[in-house]
Parts: sequence; structure tokens; C-alpha cells
Amino acid sequence: FSKNYNNECLNQLSRSGKPSADWVDRARKGKRRRRWRTAEARRVEESEGFMNPRCAGLDRLWGVKFHYLEAGSRDKPLILLLHGFPDCWFSWREQIPCLADHYRVIAIDLKGFGDSDKPSTKRSYKIEILVEELKQFILTFGVKQCSIIGHDLGGLLGWYMVALYEDMIYKFVTISCPHPNFYWNRLPGNFVFDSKWIHFSRLPFLPEIDALKEDLSIINDTYQHLQLDQTSNTKNYMEAYKYAFSRKEDWTGAINYYRNLPFIRLSTESNELIYTRTLLIIGNMDPLVTIENIVQSSEYVEKFNVKVISGAQHFPHQQKPDAVNKAILKFFMGTTNTLEKTPPKGIMTSWLGSLSNTVKYGNHMFDAVHKKTSGVVNVLPTKVLHSGQTTN
Repeated sequence: FSKNYNNECLNQLSRSGKPSADWVDRARKGKRRRRWRTAEARRVEESEGFMNPRCAGLDRLWGVKFHYLEAGSRDKPLILLLHGFPDCWFSWREQIPCLADHYRVIAIDLKGFGDSDKPSTKRSYKIEILVEELKQFILTFGVKQCSIIGHDLGGLLGWYMVALYEDMIYKFVTISCPHPNFYWNRLPGNFVFDSKWIHFSRLPFLPEIDALKEDLSIINDTYQHLQLDQTSNTKNYMEAYKYAFSRKEDWTGAINYYRNLPFIRLSTESNELIYTRTLLIIGNMDPLVTIENIVQSSEYVEKFNVKVISGAQHFPHQQKPDAVNKAILKFFMGTTNTLEKTPPKGIMTSWLGSLSNTVKYGNHMFDAVHKKTSGVVNVLPTKVLHSGQTTN
């Protein structure tokens, strides 16, 4: 696939930005199995403005194949996009064209999602396996270093990557996802995947069956921001997401992440810091992100920045793509001196009186903390802690 071909596909995506009409039509007719890799599917993708998907096989290492989309010039720095739950590469439809003007962009379907392999066993989604697979996936592109942008679940994986393979990750953007040690602390009851759902997800079979009920109402609940926009494109997006999660096996692998990750913590016994420069992007109406876990997250990152997106909830990169794209490019292309900063005292003053489950403060960039340490980073096995995790 030549650079010109990829760029042309990218241009088509930026012009149309919609799922294949044939894809959506088949979803409406209840045909549950997508077949992206057929000649007809490839033809439809190209004609409807999709970038041509390419698969990377990791058969020699883990027997797992990952589906991904690539855009931008191969001689530019690599950015890996990690989507959330329940989602797929399509989550980044608003970011790919913008980023590809400056970077080589890889939008992956995480294992268990989309058209990547979907092992059904819970042990296939242990954190040690997940991060090692992502590491090897990055290496298949012939690079020794890349940057990561992760949303939600993808942000969690990004945190583990920067903690365990910090020399490999140049910069890290986490969207709607604080540090994993604090992510699970207080899941609000008004969030679709609250603490009750986390406990429910540990049961075998039932969560998958429940997700399929009422014409995938869980997708409607998750993507309420798309339902508010009644344009033809957003209606197609909803159908596309429902199609991507229309079978029981489309949920098993995805839910397996939640059967493992809530019981994983990063070791902080030696007061180790994450040295990878990190940007946390949050919506000011995101019920999942609290002021407390933002501050707590900042304590474990040497160079930690936060960008608050006004009028956005848990999907700021979809709800306010222009603001998010601007923040991402400023973070990647700017220097430390060009970032807006607010002294920590000013931050706490601005937060006074607004400590709640919802972040309700201004739309500004600040440097939450800037700490130095002379401690030595421990060897990899000591950096991940398991807390009450089963081995089913």
C-alpha cells in the first residue's frame, strides 16, 4: 500500500467520514457477521471513503492477529490510537485525518474488538499478555518508539505501557482515563458501566446475553451524544456500532478486560514516577472523572498536563473533536514552554467549592504537578500488582 494510496483514502475519509452504506444496510437486516476482508467489502470501503484496512499477524509470537488502519507518511513519527469500550478503531474517525497530516497514524482494533482476533478465555486478557502484545505490535512497524493516544479502556492500557515500557513511549495522551490505581475508585451510579456492572461482568455468559437485549440498548446508552445529533451520518454511526457488537462473541473478549483489569494496580511502594510526558484530556461533564483522581494521578507523573474540554462528557474526542485535536497537536508539536500553565495553588483555588463526582471547572490547560525524583525504577515484574484477581 503506497503512501499516495493511503493519503488518498485519508482524504476520502475526511470528506465523507461515514460508514459504508452497504455495511449499515446489512446491519439493519440483522446479518450479524461482518466480512471486511472479502473483495466486495474492500470495494465498498474504498468507494464509501474508508481507508483500506490492513492486518498485522503476530502468529509467531502469540497466535493473535490485529486489525488496524494506517494513515500518514511512514517516515514520520508513529502514533498508536487505542480505543475504549465498547468501541473500535472507528472511535478515532475525527482524529485520523488531522493527525495524519503530521504523523504516521495506526488505529487498532484491540484484541477482542472489531475485526481483531477475539479469544474467549479470560486468561487471554491478562495485563501481562495485553501489554506484551501491544509492544510486539508496535515493533512490527520497524520503530523503537512511538506515542500513544488512548481513550477509556485504551487509556488504561496506555498507562500500563508507559509504566512498563517507558523507553518505548515518547508521549502519552489519555482521554477520560485517570491513573489506573484511581480509575476504579468511585464509578458513579449514573454511568452506564458503573460499579454494579463491573461486579456483574465477572459472571460467565450473562453479561454478554444482557448486552444484546432490547436491540443493543447498551449501545444507545453509551453513545447518547450521537443520538442527540440526528444527522444522517450520526444515525449511520449508531448502526455501525450496533453492527460491530451484534453477536455474543463480539462482547465476550471485550468484557474479559473488565473481568481482569479492575483488580490490577501499578506498584507505588518506591514512589516511582512515570517519566513519559503525559496529557490527560477530560470533558468537564464526564461523570467518571473526579477532581480527586486527577490530583492523585498527577502525583505519579513527572510531567503531567490536563486539558479540560467544555461541554463534553466521556467521549470528548467525538463530542468536541476540534478542541481535542488542537490540544493533542499542541501537546505533540509544542514544547514545555509553550504549554499554558496554572500554578498548583491556582488550580486548587479554582476547584474550591466544586468538589463533586463531575468535573466542573474552566477550559484551560495547566501543569498539575512537576516533580523530580532520584529514585531508580524497579525491574518490570515489580511494577504491576494483582489484587484479588481470579485465574479462570
